[in-house]
Amino acid sequence: QAQLVQSGGGLVQPGGSLRLSCVASGFTLDYYAISWFRQVPGKERERVSCITSTDGSTYYAEFVEGRFTFSKDNAKNTMYLQMNNLKPEDTATYYCATGLTCGEVVTITSWGQGTQVNVSS
Repeated sequence: QAQLVQSGGGLVQPGGSLRLSCVASGFTLDYYAISWFRQVPGKERERVSCITSTDGSTYYAEFVEGRFTFSKDNAKNTMYLQMNNLKPEDTATYYCATGLTCGEVVTITSWGQGTQVNVSS
């Protein structure tokens, strides 16, 4: 049984911070490219960040560059998304994922269940 179980999320004020967690069970993360996506109702799911499975390079979407930090803890088999200086437009459902590459969504192998992030006063 392979699963990605997410936690964190919630309500935060603009300019605030939040950390999302994603725990993998049934497999180890270090063999996969790992990603965070987000989706707003009525819009397509978009990639927020990705770490490659080869050299561990980290990539960020332009709209979160300098504000979000993607990391993982191999000992805990867990990935994290630290979100700082949050904006109302960051409000979305966030998903963690594993895949074969960072560049192709078609290679996604597992999805987390999603967690809601609301940025509002």
